[in-house]
Amino acid sequence: MENLLAEGYDFRLPQRGEIVEGVIVEVSPGGLVIDIGSKYEGVLVDRELQNISPQEMASFKVGDKIRVCVVTGEDKNGHILLSRDEALKELDWEEAQGLLDRDEVYEGSIATYNKGGLIVNVGRLRGFVPASQLVRGRRESDGNEKDTPDYAARVGKPISVKVLELNREQNRLILSERAAQRRRRDQKGELLTELKEGDVRTGEVSHLADFGAFVNLGGADGLIHISELSWTRVNHPSEVVQVGDEVEVFVLSIDQERRRIGLSLKRLQPEPWTTVEERFKVGQITQGTISKLAPFGAFARLEGDIEGLIHISELSDQPVQNPAEVVKEGDVVNLRILRVDTERKRIALSLKRANDDVGLLEETIAPETEVSEIEGNENK
Repeated sequence: MENLLAEGYDFRLPQRGEIVEGVIVEVSPGGLVIDIGSKYEGVLVDRELQNISPQEMASFKVGDKIRVCVVTGEDKNGHILLSRDEALKELDWEEAQGLLDRDEVYEGSIATYNKGGLIVNVGRLRGFVPASQLVRGRRESDGNEKDTPDYAARVGKPISVKVLELNREQNRLILSERAAQRRRRDQKGELLTELKEGDVRTGEVSHLADFGAFVNLGGADGLIHISELSWTRVNHPSEVVQVGDEVEVFVLSIDQERRRIGLSLKRLQPEPWTTVEERFKVGQITQGTISKLAPFGAFARLEGDIEGLIHISELSDQPVQNPAEVVKEGDVVNLRILRVDTERKRIALSLKRANDDVGLLEETIAPETEVSEIEGNENK
């Protein structure tokens, strides 16, 4: 009995600003009732309820755990007012502290600005980048840097920053673009020293260009040239990868002087031509997709990874002046294999002989001069 009485008086009223994990005990159109322990229940403050959409309210379930911050003591109904937003902000303060402790660069976007600098949101926190901590603009003709604080033009644009100063009590979060740039240079130098040709690394696609894809390897970007994305022809990198994709890459080259890293995606995949003789035989009928037209014929993709040439003389029994008279890109056609040259990575194909019932004779195969322009792998 003595122990029970002691437990009965051991309920501590949660203090203002305290972060607690509660359990939802009631969901209604009027809001949420949350059990925060010690026999106390709380409700979210009105301003947060107004910002919760009906769809989000419907997502809350009785029994769900929710992290909240105590705003005030008990109201007239005996409920404690709680804030979910303040609790989430506390998580953001913890993340900001982690960025500072780990000396990490934060990738964010510019929310707004004032006359002293830029405002960058770190989660729900508003971080301030003073003008002195921004990377300066173009140089004047005399070599001196000219500040170009066109802050309005930068709103919504991405920015890399480091946490310089953090004070939760004063709600102060100071960021630096300059420090992030220095850290990036340091990280790239460290990576260039550490990397070796032939290494396999995991990175994230950070940017696409017409000539290839840039991959962040952790502080530094390497380039996968478009010719190294796939063993098949690629017209644009977006056919293979997208920004944000996590990819495993092969380190092709490291240029210490120019601080450039060459990467490859296709080198980690089997080279299609190593098995071509097992898959394709002279005289075999196979299906192909017309992938490109040229004055001397049409290229066809076989099984998605090998391309061969249908010489213009092999498109039809009738004289053909332009391959477009017979086929167009995207057509799926039956083809007969005339020649396989794995050393030169070339396959000669015939459309007009695809329906022949009689087996091919050596003298009926198109002469070598007719397939001299085949590029079985135009990406090389």
